[in-house]
Amino acid sequence: MERDSRPCPGSAVRAPVPPAAGNGRPRTRVPWSLPVADAPDTLFDAVGVGIGPFNLSAAALLHPLPELRTRFYEREPEFQWHPGLLFPEATIQVSYLKDLVTLADPTSSFTFLSFLHATGRLYRFINAGFPRVNRREFNQYLRWVAASLPGLCFGRGVDEVRFEHDALVVYAGGERVRTRSVILGTGLVQAVPECARRHLGATVFHAYGFLHQEGSLAGKRVAVVGGGQTGAEVVSHLLADDRALPERVLWISRRANFLPLDESPFTNEMFTPGYSDYFFGLGAPERAGLLREQKLASDGISGELLDSIYRRLYLLELVEGRTGLCSLYPRRELEALDPCRGAWTLEVNGGADGARETLHADVVVLATGAEYRVPPCLAPLDGRIPRAGDELVVRDDFSVEWDGPPELRIYLQNGARHRRGVADPNLSLMAWRSARIVNSIAGRHVYDVEEAHPLVRWAALPPQPPTGGTLDEQHHGAGAPS
Repeated sequence: MERDSRPCPGSAVRAPVPPAAGNGRPRTRVPWSLPVADAPDTLFDAVGVGIGPFNLSAAALLHPLPELRTRFYEREPEFQWHPGLLFPEATIQVSYLKDLVTLADPTSSFTFLSFLHATGRLYRFINAGFPRVNRREFNQYLRWVAASLPGLCFGRGVDEVRFEHDALVVYAGGERVRTRSVILGTGLVQAVPECARRHLGATVFHAYGFLHQEGSLAGKRVAVVGGGQTGAEVVSHLLADDRALPERVLWISRRANFLPLDESPFTNEMFTPGYSDYFFGLGAPERAGLLREQKLASDGISGELLDSIYRRLYLLELVEGRTGLCSLYPRRELEALDPCRGAWTLEVNGGADGARETLHADVVVLATGAEYRVPPCLAPLDGRIPRAGDELVVRDDFSVEWDGPPELRIYLQNGARHRRGVADPNLSLMAWRSARIVNSIAGRHVYDVEEAHPLVRWAALPPQPPTGGTLDEQHHGAGAPS
């Protein structure tokens, strides 16, 4: 069965941006063929629901397998990665080697280095010596890959996934597509405190839409609720322009302080395939406890950003005399939000003595994170997919448990933190997880997903009978004779 390399039926023909040729210049653009309708009995091997970085990774790793017929759908008209948070100074928190494909296939044409080469910026990128990749540039990379891959359908959301006869059937924008597997990549949804939900609008909004808000915040009192990386980026952006500073910034966090991301090498061992598999094998209570312990391994603030904010406040308040420009409120939880004379009253509870405080702001930015929710398109299968509370039950190949035929599978991207640990919503294991999914769909070992030379032995070794020699030799085998 050949890959469906045509554009989606009814979609506009686009010319992808191909990988670079050997001379370093992009290859000549070749327009895709005109749309041709699929036969109604066509059976796809995989259909993706949503095109964010994770399903884009899966699409890139499926691309070298022409025997598999695939298609991916996305409701938005084009690829954008959190466009409301693409601050000019924002960077990604992981190595650029943890891109869409490198950790599964470093020879792929869709690596970040291939993007730098194809766009003629590789030497200058090296010479610039960036400690981290700018988020806007990483978004350009993701858009470059999206434009290079066939079978990605933008502007067409998936309405329903059903089981009909011998196949899963995806209904998307008037299309009916039969497939033997579905890859869910719908991402996380904004988490909004209960007290703020009915007030969402022009002056109370989630940080994910920060750059989409109209009007200036200069001269206004701005409350930022949330002490993670997103909250820190919003605060940094608010303080960046001397000509458009707010009257006051109030930074509120439930955490004990404004704490850094733990990026030590031993902590980063939790972002490896071996640890993900180890975590998967633990019991539910132990997994829940570890997730609480490891929060700052994935949800702290980058050290460089904390340094930058602190130094900026020093200069603004002590050198330029803008005393009281920013107030920080750790160990506070937003309990009530009410309108008051064209502004907002925030009731927060906590602090060192647990006292209740009343704060006032003109604008409230909710940097309160995101959470996984089962996409509405799965509603027709609700009675067939068991859940553990609000969470789907995930197998070791990232397919979810359901009572349909075992050869038909529904794979889950970025929804298994409860089973796979803190790395699940992170970019770090994106390529590895996609490779596991691709191997499962293909029914063969396409990509090597085993971790070579792991440092940490997370699980206890089974008892071994004594064989003599040193303990190290018993664990690793004796070396060659001298």
